[in-house]
Amino acid sequence: MSRPDGPGMSERWRNWRAGVDLDEYESRWTGPAAAGASVHGEADLIERFARGTIVDAGCGTGRISVELARRGHTVIGIDNDAEMLTRARVKAPEVTWLLGDLAEIELPAAVGTVALAGNVLIFVEPGAEASVVANLARQLTPGGYFIAGHSVHTGPAEVADYDRWATAAGLAPRHRFADWDGNPYQGGDYAVFVDQAPMGPSTRSR
Repeated sequence: MSRPDGPGMSERWRNWRAGVDLDEYESRWTGPAAAGASVHGEADLIERFARGTIVDAGCGTGRISVELARRGHTVIGIDNDAEMLTRARVKAPEVTWLLGDLAEIELPAAVGTVALAGNVLIFVEPGAEASVVANLARQLTPGGYFIAGHSVHTGPAEVADYDRWATAAGLAPRHRFADWDGNPYQGGDYAVFVDQAPMGPSTRSR
């Protein structure tokens, strides 16, 4: 398997992807789903806070984006892995799929919800985490939600780090969960942060 390359792709991500077969990767969810298991906890929680267009940042092969679109939401999926995005496009051509660096990408318009599921922030270029949060947060509509879930004890995205990035981006904390099922966070290894943009004028660049 070759090592992928893309805009803003970190060495950590390249190393992980070099050992991943995408058919096997997707079977982690398609297999259980075929057996009747629920595999859409992320979509369930994101939908609780959905406002307008939803951005699935770091969407990979599109599992979450496709499910949200199936439920009737307008979705934009963003990733810097072209091979993963190709698979996502086949599943749901109606979704807007964008190849780009989360720290720099400009969305077509302001959006109501941004979600980063699946440890996105621990796989971005080291040192770019604050820029990713700031760039996406500035493109939220007033009162829009920013939702991020990742390991908080393995890498540069611990709770205090994330809170600092979110505060610098102008986001206000609303909820903190231990998982995508919405259980309260009590200091575990994984956290889902739900923050909100201010209700005033959008900070998106004109």
